[in-house]
Amino acid sequence: MNNIPLADKMRPRNFSEFFGQEEIVGEGKLLRKLVENDQLSSLVFWGPPGVGKTTLAQIIAEQTKSYFEILSGVESGKDDLRQVVKRAKERLEKEKKQTILFIDEIHRWSKAQQDALLPYVEKGEIILIGATTENPSFEIIGALLSRSRVFILKKLTEADIVKIINQALQDEERGLGKLKIEIDKETIEMLAELSGGDARVALNGLELSVKSKIKNLKSKITKEDIKEALQRTHLVFDKKGEEFYNLISALHKSMRGSDANASLYWLARMLEGGADPLYVARRVLRFASEDIGMANSEAMIQANAAYDACHKIGMPECSVHLAQAVVYCAKSKKSNLLYTAYGKAADDARKTSHLGVPIHLRNAPTKFMKEIGYGKDYKYPPAILGRAGNPDFVGPVDQDYLPKELKNRDYFAK
Repeated sequence: MNNIPLADKMRPRNFSEFFGQEEIVGEGKLLRKLVENDQLSSLVFWGPPGVGKTTLAQIIAEQTKSYFEILSGVESGKDDLRQVVKRAKERLEKEKKQTILFIDEIHRWSKAQQDALLPYVEKGEIILIGATTENPSFEIIGALLSRSRVFILKKLTEADIVKIINQALQDEERGLGKLKIEIDKETIEMLAELSGGDARVALNGLELSVKSKIKNLKSKITKEDIKEALQRTHLVFDKKGEEFYNLISALHKSMRGSDANASLYWLARMLEGGADPLYVARRVLRFASEDIGMANSEAMIQANAAYDACHKIGMPECSVHLAQAVVYCAKSKKSNLLYTAYGKAADDARKTSHLGVPIHLRNAPTKFMKEIGYGKDYKYPPAILGRAGNPDFVGPVDQDYLPKELKNRDYFAK
């Protein structure tokens, strides 16, 4: 057992030992009820690494008294599948025992491989549980996806990771409970934070820290031990404190200063340190209008595409999409005209919110509103300019669009 990683030794054996994913496996939740009632059909677990996809599959197999087979989406192929199916059919015939086939990283299987799996799922000869870190809508064939229920697993919270760490520290049979380990609450919380929602990372870091310090079955684990064990000392930043905002500020100001190299560096510091890529993508999207704006309207399209990519595929794959958006923004011409113009308009809006909309601009959906003058004398530019002989051109028409108190207000004036 000493050669087995702590993360594997501490793998939960039942729902009571499983922390996190309360939305799907908590008491009374759908997946829990399906398992407890032995009414399981094929499933797909979609979520980031280390959140319990494999563990849940094993718990389900144990709870339903099914035989558990595992294939890797990276290393296995059709021949491996044929062997699994052959064994599954024999069990079903001789033992009346169902087989759960767990395919880790099922998105790595080609369309042809997934097609080969489909008939056995349709016939009920195997129950599929596929695990993927990629959006199943894009990576799993429609026929297979339509026959499976998709459950989305989220990153574990820091509170969940703390519980997992404490469980490993206290468990004398499988964990570190027989060792006299000194580790304070703050160090455990830091380990949970730096794990990035990945229980495996947390337990591997804890185990390595203990192995590096153990002496006569007694050790004291410090924050520095944890940082060294995770080999991320130079990447660590406090996601809740000052350094996090220093990094995002450095990224923003480097892009504003058109320094693509510095922008790329600060982006990497954040992503490699565990920052949420969607948070960074939102900041880049804001930058595209705040600091570039009409100087290059394409920047917002680039930034929005990067955000969309981050949402679809997550880290680490989306790092290159963010890099593209950040470098594009850094190299673009800059203008804060939109930012300052909106600021002036917002200031006026707060001060003059009591002013009514000019009557010729008002909506007139009823006869009464038309009778009292709503929309009266409004000039419709396309019609006016079309009569002037140029139906494809819509330009300014001599007409007031602001309340009279703000007549001739120019928010774009320097």
